[in-house]
Amino acid sequence: MTKGALALLIHGGTDNWSPQRWKARFDDVCGDRPVVLLPDAGLDPADVHYAAVWKPVPGELAGFPNLRVIFNLGAGVDALMADKTLPSLPLVRVAVDDLTARMTEYVVLHVLMHHRQELYLRESQRVKRWAPKYQWPAAAIGVGILGLGTLGIDAAEVLKRLGFQIAGWSRSEKQADGIECFHGAAQLDAFLARTDILVSLLPLTPDTRGILDRKMFAKLRRSSPLGAPVMINAGRGGLQNEADILACLDEGTLGGVSLDVFGQEPLPADSPFWTHPKVVLTPHNAADTDADAISRYVAEQIATFESGGALRNLVDRVRGY
Repeated sequence: MTKGALALLIHGGTDNWSPQRWKARFDDVCGDRPVVLLPDAGLDPADVHYAAVWKPVPGELAGFPNLRVIFNLGAGVDALMADKTLPSLPLVRVAVDDLTARMTEYVVLHVLMHHRQELYLRESQRVKRWAPKYQWPAAAIGVGILGLGTLGIDAAEVLKRLGFQIAGWSRSEKQADGIECFHGAAQLDAFLARTDILVSLLPLTPDTRGILDRKMFAKLRRSSPLGAPVMINAGRGGLQNEADILACLDEGTLGGVSLDVFGQEPLPADSPFWTHPKVVLTPHNAADTDADAISRYVAEQIATFESGGALRNLVDRVRGY
C-alpha cells in the first residue's frame, strides 16, 4: 500500500451513519488511500495508519501496530476514554460547522418550545380548549448553558439575539461577548440561581457523570414566569440521574424537560419517559451531523498531518474531552 490505510470501526447509529455509507463517503474523499471497513479478514493490521471510529468495542484499536491517529466520528468521546486498552495516540474529536449548526437548531427549538408554552398549547389542542395564557417576553427568561465549548457558545449567541438572558458555565474560565460567564465549582450555584431553562451540553467525564440530579435542579431559579424550571439535555445520557428527573417532574421541582440522550439507548419500551406529560423526548438526533462533512474533515486532517501540520480539536486525555 502506498498510503497508510484508514480503518473504519463503526457500531450503532442511524441509517445515515451506517457503516456501508461511511465507507462510500470515505472512498470518495480519500483518493488513493485504502479505506477498510472492519472486520476485514484480508487486512494486514500493520497497514492501518488511521482509524475513524464510533463506539468501538474495547480492545478493537489495540491491534494496529502502526496506528498514528484516531478520529472519533461523533462529538462525545466518553466511550473511547472508557477503553483501558486505547493506544496512547492523538485522539481527534469532530468539530465541524454542520454539527454546531444542528445542535444550535435543537437547543433553540427546545428553549422556544418551553418558553412559548407549547406543551400546554398542544394539550389544549387535543382537548379543544381555547384558553391562551399570558405569554411573557424572552427577556424575562434566564437560559443557562452548562458547557461553553464550540456548541455552547454558538447556541448562547443565537439565543441572546432572540432576547433571552444568557449565561454559561464551564469548568475553566471562558469569556464570550454579551454572555455572563461562570466557571468552576465555586460559581456553579450562582449560575444555577439565575437560570430558568437549563441547557446541558457538557461532555461526560468522571466529574460530570450524574451531575443533572435533584441537588442541581433544586438550585435553579424558583421565581420565573415558567412556574418551575426546565431542563434540556442534548449532551450525554450519563450526565443525568433519570430517577431524580422523574421524581422532580412529579413533585414540581422541574416543570418540564427535553431529553435527547439516555443512559440506555435505544430507550426501553417500558420507560416512563415515553409517556410522561412533562417530557419532550427525541431519539439522540439533536446533532445527527452530515457524514459527508465529517468525512471531508477527517480526510483534510490526515492530509495536514502527513504534510507536517498540526491536528485540530485534539482530546485532552486528562480532562476527558
